Amino acid sequence: MSLYLGVDLGTSAVKVILVSGDGRVLNTVINEYDLHFPHPGWAEENPDDWWNMTKDGIRQVIQGFDSNDIKGLAVAGQMHGLVTLDENDNVIRPAILWNDGRCYKETDYLNNVIGKEFLSRHSANIAFAGFTLPKILWMRNNEKEAFGRIKKIMLPKDYINYKLTGEFTTDYSDASGMLLLDVGNKKWSDEMIEIAGIEKNMLASLHESYDAIGKIKKEIAEELGLGEDVLVAAGAGDNAAAAIGTATVGNGRCNISLGTSGTMFISSSSFNIDKYNALHSFAHADGNYHLMGCMLSAGSASRWWMLDILGTHDYLAEESRINEERLGKNKVFFLPYLMGERSPINDTDARATFTGMSMDTSRADLTQSVLEGVAFAFRDSFEVAKSLGLDIKKSTICGGGSKSSLWRKIIANVLGIPLEILETEQGPGYGACILAMVADGLYESVEEASGHLVKIKKTEYPDAELVKAYDERYAEFKEIYPAMKELFKKLGGK
Repeated sequence: MSLYLGVDLGTSAVKVILVSGDGRVLNTVINEYDLHFPHPGWAEENPDDWWNMTKDGIRQVIQGFDSNDIKGLAVAGQMHGLVTLDENDNVIRPAILWNDGRCYKETDYLNNVIGKEFLSRHSANIAFAGFTLPKILWMRNNEKEAFGRIKKIMLPKDYINYKLTGEFTTDYSDASGMLLLDVGNKKWSDEMIEIAGIEKNMLASLHESYDAIGKIKKEIAEELGLGEDVLVAAGAGDNAAAAIGTATVGNGRCNISLGTSGTMFISSSSFNIDKYNALHSFAHADGNYHLMGCMLSAGSASRWWMLDILGTHDYLAEESRINEERLGKNKVFFLPYLMGERSPINDTDARATFTGMSMDTSRADLTQSVLEGVAFAFRDSFEVAKSLGLDIKKSTICGGGSKSSLWRKIIANVLGIPLEILETEQGPGYGACILAMVADGLYESVEEASGHLVKIKKTEYPDAELVKAYDERYAEFKEIYPAMKELFKKLGGK
């Protein structure tokens, strides 16, 4: 029996899963690591923490199984994070993460001085503070000595691959979020590299996500208890890998990922650029392309409300306070911009607000508004997709937040489409396993593998009356940010 390892290198933990060739999840291990906030709006992690926890996870997940049966491994990783190595392959500084907002000046420079048209022409995207290029420019502007020692620039999952194989690689899906890749032509952009002030040899070789990049180094295989012939696939950015794990491949499929961040992922067989620059135009892990809307605070907004404000870990108890008859009738609105926002507003100054509270506002109303605020933010990206002529009739949904039946019901009715819940929902890690299977030759293509392995368990259907009610609420919601935008700008950095 052939077995495959999928590594999901997330923002707060690494999740390692062991999957059989017929798609059964045999074991799962989750190891957490520290997330650091050295200044307001900053977010950093130590790449060696990722490596140590990944190694521990692999050792733990294969216990009780024959290591000779393990044929392949792939890593899916949090996107955009800047990992820098010196000439001795030492990490120069903590990784600057996707949700770090320090690069607002560099982002403004790229969009307003270099120009959005130039960026879109050479990289298919405009600058967002979370992207990798603004982080590189921030290092160049603020840490000149450290910047001068850079010999290799990596994304988080590629650091794990480098430690596993010694191969300096990346894949097109993850590289798309660096603002250094000519996405349409799948090559590094000389123009963007020049803007970054780096050398092309500092960037990794480019591969499709399902390409085998090498085998695990002998000494690492021995340390992990693996055989020497385990293939390592190039892997993918977490959103692309999650899409593979939900069969969001080929043309016109949609997946909503309700994790720490939130994404709306729309697969395409052809390359498209969003003329409004609200959605990202990226390469997909299936060898094609996709459009993606990304919000910075989705599941993390609920977590913040439950843990930090209400002081409870009992999410279900809080949700049980919400009478379903109140859905679509809540007078309280929540803007979920706790760390600024990316799609579609691209505003690092934006902040979260509760709007519409009165003396009869209840705890349940506020909890409901948080769940609805995230759903409305998803609809913002959904509306952009529709304006581009995309006809999205249904979507799969994954991520920790999707385990809430109430939240699924709200999102289905806010968007007005059925949401499909998967039989096996392991997010990016499951997609990584599929990539490893393709790299090993078990399946000829990602689309074939996903179609064979991914099954739908049940579907959340919208209710026509509730859809109508939420249409009215959304019309009110979308007026709040424009009314607050200038105030957010005045308060920015304070």
